[in-house]
Amino acid sequence: MANPKLKTPPQAPPLFTHTPESLISNTEKLLGRSKSLMDSVVRDVTPQTANFKNVLLPFAQDDNEMALESHIIGFYQAVSTDAKLRDASTEAEKKMDDFAIEASMREDVFSLVDAVYKSQKDDQSLDAESRRLLEKDHKGYIRMGLGIPAGPQRDRFKAIKKRLSELSITFQKNLNEEQDGLWFTPKELDGVPDDVLDTLKKGEAGTATEGKLWLTFKYPDLFPTQKYCKNAETRHKVFVANENKCNDNVELFKEAIVLRDEAARLLGYPNHATFRIEDKMAKTPETVDAFLGDLRKRLAPGGLKEIEKLKELKKQETGNADKYFLWDHRFYDTLMLERDYQLDQNRIADYFPLQTSIEGMLNIFEQLFGLVFVQVEGKDRDAISETGKGNDTVWHPDVQMFSIWDDEEAGHGFVGYLYLDLHPRDGKYGHAANFNIQPGFITKEGTRRYPATALVCNFSKPTPKKPSLLKHDEVVTLFHELGHGIHDLVSRTIYSRFHGTSTVRDFVEAPSQMLENWCWTASQIKSLSKHWSYLSPEYAEAYAASAKSGEQRPSETMPDDLINSIISTRHVNDALFNLRQLHFGIFDMTVHEPATHADAEKIDASVTYNSLRHEISKLDGPEALGEGQKWGSGQATFGHLIGGYDAGYYGYLSSQVYSADMFHSVFKKDPMNGKEGRRYRHTVLERGGSQDEMQTLEDFLGRKPSTEAFYEELGVA
Repeated sequence: MANPKLKTPPQAPPLFTHTPESLISNTEKLLGRSKSLMDSVVRDVTPQTANFKNVLLPFAQDDNEMALESHIIGFYQAVSTDAKLRDASTEAEKKMDDFAIEASMREDVFSLVDAVYKSQKDDQSLDAESRRLLEKDHKGYIRMGLGIPAGPQRDRFKAIKKRLSELSITFQKNLNEEQDGLWFTPKELDGVPDDVLDTLKKGEAGTATEGKLWLTFKYPDLFPTQKYCKNAETRHKVFVANENKCNDNVELFKEAIVLRDEAARLLGYPNHATFRIEDKMAKTPETVDAFLGDLRKRLAPGGLKEIEKLKELKKQETGNADKYFLWDHRFYDTLMLERDYQLDQNRIADYFPLQTSIEGMLNIFEQLFGLVFVQVEGKDRDAISETGKGNDTVWHPDVQMFSIWDDEEAGHGFVGYLYLDLHPRDGKYGHAANFNIQPGFITKEGTRRYPATALVCNFSKPTPKKPSLLKHDEVVTLFHELGHGIHDLVSRTIYSRFHGTSTVRDFVEAPSQMLENWCWTASQIKSLSKHWSYLSPEYAEAYAASAKSGEQRPSETMPDDLINSIISTRHVNDALFNLRQLHFGIFDMTVHEPATHADAEKIDASVTYNSLRHEISKLDGPEALGEGQKWGSGQATFGHLIGGYDAGYYGYLSSQVYSADMFHSVFKKDPMNGKEGRRYRHTVLERGGSQDEMQTLEDFLGRKPSTEAFYEELGVA
């Protein structure tokens, strides 16, 4: 996979040598530099002499340089094991957000930008990306309140923006730092796989927890318990406790939706959703509501049919199926897949060791996009580190680092750095996500600055007896997040503002969602698979020791019957899965488009969240046991709606329209068509947000996108 000649990149990787003190002092230096630049531009340029080159360009170049440090400064709060460093990262991010609010509300700067916009918005001597920057920056100042007359209203708007920044940072910090869980006896966890139970903390002898196991709400504990635990009461307890794990966030979320509504009305919008969606692909809340409503109508009958089948299965198991509960669903969904479709998730996981799955994925991306991935470790890492110490180029010993290059045909050029941080630890971001560490852009000198991007996931750690093994849905998650990473790496924009995944929110998921299709293609599943017992002599020995007498060693790659069982289940209980996504999307729109501000203040987000879930998904919650609708606060555990997907969660569903259209039109016949893969890389991924996303889609498809493939895929065409 690796060409030895490609091991000395033209740009050193970023360093992770910060201390809590240096994070704060570096932040203050960055902000001081930016303020000085703004002050000097305002001093030296008048609205009469203002042009793109002396106003917008210096600011854009400062943004470029600032992003090289600011993304890392904010990244520590998601990944550092040092609580003081996480706290400093949080404090630094708050300082940066406060500065950004102050800077984007400077009337003296806006008067110059406004003058440039009026004189150069149609100037064809500016390249298209620069004209887009001018248009977006100009609109950005207006959306930050500079259309509001100076005085009490504008001051109030600024105070709201600062408070919203605080709320977002605190909310996410609470999620990252959450360490709740429950004690259970092994009997209460009957059915949970041994490889999960073996990793759980054991109660201390002589205490009330003796003989019990501590189950956390982190994914490697939570999901297997919901899927495999035979004890319904345990699943019930875990489900409800997980929905209540961050109750400090309940008030933060409520305050955020009220303040967002007030801010939108100060700007002259009828609600926050109208404000947010205006510059997305959908343009208006009416378009979003119509899309979600139509999809709900199409999916509802299928959801009810799926529930009836699952109830039958529950009745066979328990003798009673009056209700089908939220904590039943993952369990009976898994049981149905095993019984009716012979889908043995644990046997499948044996063929997806984490490391070989990653190697297989990188190999697919190499063939498809003309890339070469070179793992950089040991002395090679020392050699490219600016300090001569390879450990300084990662934030934790578990992190893997790759340098990425174009292949021989494309000239062996350097592309950027990829980091994989794959296992859970205290204080770490708890879901799966891609983080841009440093964006790419064109420097003042006209050279290319290369990006660095990180995948942060929470897959179980390997043990001496078994490697880390992925369920198929985790393989899909890994592919999805790696899709964001590739988007980030191959992007080629002038300005960091538009780099990689910096697109509108209702398009950003489409490239990653499209790549998920490779996880449902027989030839690709085969190429990704390798039975864990073939990884090393030690693992072969461990497998032999655990195998039943006379049991043959499985084949090295996944057998066809197992592959077929995966593919045949792709759309099983699909209506219920998508109704769950609709619940999130419709809840998001409901709380962000109240008729009046008084209505916004009256919203009980927990009741709204729980009642909408029941109405849309038709699954029973504790309210069916007479507990009312205040039994949990799932919105308080939902980082998306506080961290940028507000009035935008619908984008996960609407971008599936685009991803299905791209895959079915271009890749379905031949998923490994390298010519089309490279065309996709250059036409879609390289552009980032540097042009209108609808234009990007039309350039690739050769026509306007269609919903046909999406509805066909869901079986509701």
